Amino acid sequence: MAADTLKSKTGATGAAGLRRLLLDNGALTALIVLVIAMSALSGDFLTADNLLNVGVQAAVTAILAFGVTFVIVSAGIDLSVGSVAALSATVLAWTATSEGVPVWIAVILAIATGIACGLVNGVLISYGKLPPFIATLAMLSVGRGLSLVISQGSPIAFPDSVSHLGDTLGGWLPVPVLVMIVMGVITAVVLGRTYIGRAMYAIGGNEEAARLSGLRVKRQKLVIYALSGLFAAAAGIVLASRLSSAQPQAAQGYELDAIAAVVIGGASLAGGTGKASGTLIGALILAVLRNGLNLLSVSAFWQQVVIGVVIALAVLLDTVRRKAGAAPAAAGAGTPGGRGRQAATYVIAAVVAAAIVGAMSFLHSGSSAGKNEKVGLSLSTLNNPFFVQIKEGAQEEADRLGVDLTVTDAQNDASQQANQLQNFTSSGVGAIVVNPVDSDAAGPAVRGANEADIPVVGVDRGVNKAETAALVASDNVEGGRLGAEALAEKLGGKGTIVILQGQAGTSASRERGAGFAEGLKEYPGIKVVAKQPADFDRTKGLDVMTNLLQAHPDIDGVFAENDEMALGAIKALGAKAGKSVAVIGFDGTPDGLKAVADGTLYASVAQQPSELGRIAVRNALDAVGGEELDEAVMVPVKVVTAENVDGFTG
Repeated sequence: MAADTLKSKTGATGAAGLRRLLLDNGALTALIVLVIAMSALSGDFLTADNLLNVGVQAAVTAILAFGVTFVIVSAGIDLSVGSVAALSATVLAWTATSEGVPVWIAVILAIATGIACGLVNGVLISYGKLPPFIATLAMLSVGRGLSLVISQGSPIAFPDSVSHLGDTLGGWLPVPVLVMIVMGVITAVVLGRTYIGRAMYAIGGNEEAARLSGLRVKRQKLVIYALSGLFAAAAGIVLASRLSSAQPQAAQGYELDAIAAVVIGGASLAGGTGKASGTLIGALILAVLRNGLNLLSVSAFWQQVVIGVVIALAVLLDTVRRKAGAAPAAAGAGTPGGRGRQAATYVIAAVVAAAIVGAMSFLHSGSSAGKNEKVGLSLSTLNNPFFVQIKEGAQEEADRLGVDLTVTDAQNDASQQANQLQNFTSSGVGAIVVNPVDSDAAGPAVRGANEADIPVVGVDRGVNKAETAALVASDNVEGGRLGAEALAEKLGGKGTIVILQGQAGTSASRERGAGFAEGLKEYPGIKVVAKQPADFDRTKGLDVMTNLLQAHPDIDGVFAENDEMALGAIKALGAKAGKSVAVIGFDGTPDGLKAVADGTLYASVAQQPSELGRIAVRNALDAVGGEELDEAVMVPVKVVTAENVDGFTG
């Protein structure tokens, strides 16, 4: 009986130990489970190229998150890191190219920009008594605005010497991964081995107690937020290096990913806990999720839902861990024996992961058969009817030809699109169709597909500094000219107009705007009194047009660089639309054509987006078959007015 009791106690102790191990290492457990699940669901996940992709795609988020870790450990928050990253990269590119500053000085200026932004945050919080949320939210807006001002809304080519940060060493080891590891080691040393690191935990645990114990809390916060700005600058440089250009709109929303990585990694938003290794695991979890969901062709919209659920579960796990009395994740707080047990845990996890990788690789061996029937389609956004029509046309053609078409949505994020293109390349699709967010930024990822001998077809927009088998597009510049001519003829060559521009920095906005400006030169009697960006969005078109009407109530015409903004402008104009004010849109979307038929929209420069999608898929399959393609396949644009809208089929 005593023996039975002993066995029972031993079993109970073992179960409790396992439970404590899982609770203390919840993020690591989640990462292993994710790797197992993705390995089982996709035979492409465990390829060497794809695993390296995961590391590269985690790098920028991880570097940002390491900086945010300092802030969260001290019970603060930093919402500005994404904007600071974009601003720092823009400063580097602008000073090194437009201003002719030596590259090494430009890099120092970029780092100094990040530190300066962090110091401003620290001053506002420590001495201005602003809540961290408000101070960093303000810097988010200021940083993004300055980035757009410096770049004039257009991407700036990155210096070649710095762009090597986006390359690989020895042809296989990505430099962004090395930078991520170095920044992670620095974070671990700062948190666990320095005075400022111990001060972060003290301030996060109890700020008032830390102050009473002699810590100069205000000065420490200056250092903490400066470190966050420094890491944001480093992340911005790495991101721009991957894209070979500084994008003023880059890293939008990355601050949320960084915070999520820190929280998933075991830190508490209440402060006092957090460690570098946990943050790295959190960033890897997000990267594995996005990579795996891309490979499984899960909609980008559902990806956001999944990631939100994961964040919620991570916080719940933290709550359970605290109630269970699990050890807090404070670096440097444990005993040498505790650190040894933690190291042993990571070693065991690595062995388990390696065993899973080997087993899954064996199970999925030979799963790449028939890859030539797989085509990847990367669209700049699916939050716009024009691109939805491209997708629908492509899907119809793929279904007709028996092609397995995988569609991804970059959500107007050039770096996210680069990740998706890399995922297509590593998964061994037969061909890729890409509608670039930005023609320059898509170049490096498309060059990767070129090296893998995967044909790439551009649709609607071309790709710069890379090879494409064909470009299937409408001429945006010519469409802009036609829009100018149609509006000028409607106004009789005289009048005042406003222009609603698309998202700053995108190829479509630049080209349509340039074509319209060129066409308008023939009509000196027409004056542009205002032009403002409305980001290709109907709601923003409504708001911007409403504001412009306050300053220019007597305008005669509006040119919007897409139908969505034009429809927003019509709503703002009310009864004036189609009567005293002529509005012209661009794209020929169903809602736009309906407005033309109703008479509120004078005209739309129609591009036949469904036909673009169909032709792009056909060309991709022809490229897989080795057929010679025309370098450019131009689908005609057409000005659709009330006179010809009934006969227009799109």
